Amino acid sequence: MKLANKLKSNDSPKKHKNLGRKISFTIIGILIILGCFIFFLGHQYLNRSLQPLNSHDKSVVQINIPMGASDKKIGSILQDQNIVKSGMVFDYFVNSHHYSNLKAGYYEFSPSMSLDLIAKKLEKGGSAQPLQGRYGRFLIREGDNIEQISKNINSNSKYSSSKFMNLMNDKEYLSQLKKQYPDMLKSSFNAKDTKYKLEGYLYPATYNSQNDVSLKDLIKQMLDKTNNELKPYYKEINKKGFSVQQVLSLASMIELERYSEFDRQQIAGVLLNRLNNGLPLEMKSSILYASGKSFNQKIDKKDYKIKSAYNLFKHTGYGPGPISNPSINSVKAVLNPKNMDKNYLHFYIDPKKNKVVFSSNLVNTSSVVKNNNYMR
Repeated sequence: MKLANKLKSNDSPKKHKNLGRKISFTIIGILIILGCFIFFLGHQYLNRSLQPLNSHDKSVVQINIPMGASDKKIGSILQDQNIVKSGMVFDYFVNSHHYSNLKAGYYEFSPSMSLDLIAKKLEKGGSAQPLQGRYGRFLIREGDNIEQISKNINSNSKYSSSKFMNLMNDKEYLSQLKKQYPDMLKSSFNAKDTKYKLEGYLYPATYNSQNDVSLKDLIKQMLDKTNNELKPYYKEINKKGFSVQQVLSLASMIELERYSEFDRQQIAGVLLNRLNNGLPLEMKSSILYASGKSFNQKIDKKDYKIKSAYNLFKHTGYGPGPISNPSINSVKAVLNPKNMDKNYLHFYIDPKKNKVVFSSNLVNTSSVVKNNNYMR
């Protein structure tokens, strides 16, 4: 009996010791799993924060970076102004990529800009004077249409939006412009059912809107800029069998639908493939324009049935004309498309990969369509 009791008493410390080890290992295991989970969430958050805040939002915000602002302070300003997702991640980005000496000044940033592009602009330096103002510099953004420009005119010049819109619909004035820019505007004036003859021809750039600049002079600046940008390509446009109106129509849709700079030529290839196959372009941006909605607004089912020549779900071809003011990069994409040999007819945003995917069919894209990520 004494021996048995002695053995039991010796076993008790061992059991306690084993139990303690199990508890320790369990706690360590839980901590490891928790650490991995936190690391995963942090990695996901970092990746999301490194992406543009909103790749489709081309709106421009004027931001003043004060003298002596640290990288952390600049990140905080950008976050507060809804330009970047996280000021903390922006601070991490500029330091990990060795951007130095970010400068003070006035800048124009957009939620669609990458952190890399924002950092490069800050490193290059801003303006000592405000870039936007009621009687100073006037900005047209890539993808703006005439009605959006009219609102900007009202805010950043001494002219009202109604005066600008009156000129956009003044037949005598437009006839004079047609004579001044025959190579550029001939096909626009020959087109039928266009909402505005100058839609797509007011180039996205910054213009002088000082007190001594008349409204017609301001519009002339825009038309001159477009003409100068297009001049090197008029012969190529004719050689490839396009009209200027057709090129700008496609370019204006590409400007609105692109997800990154890389996408322009691929989207151009899809559009031209559809035209060559006699298929309607079915561009979401055309429905928004036809219904008078902005690009960030939601499309309803009834919008797809709208009776408009700009409804490119119902009508084939290029449409009546441009639906926004494209940059020269989108024009060049139309003249130098990619993926035409693969006969791609569709593209959509893959939410998992956060990029545009091009395809010859719509197989396996139903989930993307349901999530409203369907682009074409």
